[in-house]
Amino acid sequence: MRWFGKPGSGPGDGETRNYLSLRINLFFFGTFFIFVIIMIRLAGLQFVESPELSEVEASRETKDVPLAAIRGTIHAAGGEDIAHSTPIQSLFVTLTQEYTAKVKNKKTGLYEPTAEAKANTKALAAGLSSVFEQYGDPSAKKLLQEDILLLLDLEYKKSLGYVPRKIKTGLTMKEVAHLMENRQRYPGVSVVEESIRHYDKDTVAVQTVGFMKQFRFTEDYNVYKNIRSAMKRTGADPGLSYREDEFVGIYGLEQQYQRELRGKNGYQTISVNAQNMAEEVIALVPPVKGNDIWMTINKQVQMSTEQAIMDQLNWLHRNPVQGKLHKDALTGYAVAMEVDTGNVVAMANIPDYDTNVWNAERLPPEVWAKIEDYYRNGTINDISSGVSGNGLKSLIFLGSTIKPLSVLIGLEEGLFTTGDTYLDKGIGYFGKDNSSSVRNSSGHVLGPLSPAKAIQESSNAFMVEWVGNALYKKYAVEGIAVWDKYMKAFGLGVSTQSGLPGESAGVADYLDPKKAGSAQAALVLASFGQKGKYTALQLAQYTATLANEGVRIKPQLVSKITDPEGKTVKQFGREVLDSISFHPAFWKEIKRGMNTKVSAFDGFPYDFARKTGTSEMEAFGAIRDNGVFIAYAPREHPKLAVAVIIPEGGFGSNSAAPVARQIFEAYDQEYGLDGVPKKNVPESRVD
Repeated sequence: MRWFGKPGSGPGDGETRNYLSLRINLFFFGTFFIFVIIMIRLAGLQFVESPELSEVEASRETKDVPLAAIRGTIHAAGGEDIAHSTPIQSLFVTLTQEYTAKVKNKKTGLYEPTAEAKANTKALAAGLSSVFEQYGDPSAKKLLQEDILLLLDLEYKKSLGYVPRKIKTGLTMKEVAHLMENRQRYPGVSVVEESIRHYDKDTVAVQTVGFMKQFRFTEDYNVYKNIRSAMKRTGADPGLSYREDEFVGIYGLEQQYQRELRGKNGYQTISVNAQNMAEEVIALVPPVKGNDIWMTINKQVQMSTEQAIMDQLNWLHRNPVQGKLHKDALTGYAVAMEVDTGNVVAMANIPDYDTNVWNAERLPPEVWAKIEDYYRNGTINDISSGVSGNGLKSLIFLGSTIKPLSVLIGLEEGLFTTGDTYLDKGIGYFGKDNSSSVRNSSGHVLGPLSPAKAIQESSNAFMVEWVGNALYKKYAVEGIAVWDKYMKAFGLGVSTQSGLPGESAGVADYLDPKKAGSAQAALVLASFGQKGKYTALQLAQYTATLANEGVRIKPQLVSKITDPEGKTVKQFGREVLDSISFHPAFWKEIKRGMNTKVSAFDGFPYDFARKTGTSEMEAFGAIRDNGVFIAYAPREHPKLAVAVIIPEGGFGSNSAAPVARQIFEAYDQEYGLDGVPKKNVPESRVD
């Protein structure tokens, strides 16, 4: 049957409309249902699972644990290794969950290691002890199971939970091979390359080089206080972090160049849980080896200097000088510094010692008792740097070595001229109505003296009347400030700028006139070297400044820094610190005056400028004579300045000068005071 009507008006169109409506309704209902489920899930996450998820998130925190780099080498000027590090393999254990999993004790309410964790820890200790016994060095100290359990520090008394525990250093190759091949048997165990520091057995400039000790014992050192502060900053480079058991530089060049020598630590990134315990090692960044530094100190010159001091001390103990033995002369200090470059070729502090004793984690008490009086550098400070028989240290009065500068000051201040003559009567007067006086050494009457001759003959009377007293008459109390200005221009009373840690600026005790009795007395005493205590390095710089006619240069102890491939990354050269001008005639007068007769230099092939000194200091109720000597050679076109101090050694000409002679000869052999090293010249030509 046919259906007649309008298009779209049949029963099929209605069914289609109903079907579409149903689909739309189902879509909206489904969307609503999904929305409700999402809301319920979000509510669950927010209110039910949030604490658990927070704990999981916390468990994903990571810690960076440093791995020490191989330290760079300290070379002598000729390339000899004075301090170097050799790699050693060390075994560490990170306390992962295998050893730290805990369960709550129902009786006590405390968390204790699970039975499985205890078993794992015991098995690890037993296994490692067996490995050490089977594959380790038979002569090494045995590590038993109970020893290893103590080193694991399971109660966290020494370190935080995530910090790897060092179990053994100096693993043999067999131990390393076994552990690497069986690493799955030892969860948390890692073999890390570390290093051990070695110092030249010839004990070359040991107090100048310094030593090493663990970072954990450096709280009192400012440089390491700063490092500790930097480590606490958010986002700090983990490569710059230090391990508490890491060895770092102490004193000397080891501390001064700590950053360059150390290199850059590597580190392990370890995931830790909410209890701060390690879960696993996520990443390992290897360390970068440190740079090498090259000292200006020449090993041969240094060793000759050290031997010369020891020989001279022994000589003073056995041979009477001025009628007596000097058995209380137990220490000696010397510095040799190139006049044109500032390079320090020798810096000696006697007694010295073997710095390899510091390689132990703790210094034995009996070793410390032997070295505590002289383990630091007496050429730059007097703290733990040597003590003479009556307690005198390395900072002493200059004695007559100040007289070249005293005469310079007098000439510059117009107190006298190069053409004036002083009549030396063996005694100089000062004070109110000239009621105070100072005599020449041994009471010598020297007669008519030019300024140069006053230096050569070492006239105390000249310095007292024509310098110290005259300066006071010109400036009154302000004369002390005038004197101090000149002292500092020559490096006396200020740092030499060597950069060595703990360097003293000396003791300018003339600045306290009350101790001297008056400002006048302070100036008088200073004028002939009985005020102002200075170091051997300051004396060497002062002597070089005289040789350079007023130009004070920085003492250089390092010539260059090289990277592990030998490429130079930094070079050091001549550096002028200060300059003071005097009339050329004044310098000529001073050079003529630095001509004191010194028998120790009989036959010396070079004309040289020198000044002996004997400083007097009270100790234990008596006046003690200290030997001092300064010199530079040659007199014209000088190459080397030398300063020597022998506390309680008596007259400088007898105690300190012979040491200086040996230093000049050693330098002549290595470099040549005339520019030609004598070690390269055939003996027939030298003769």
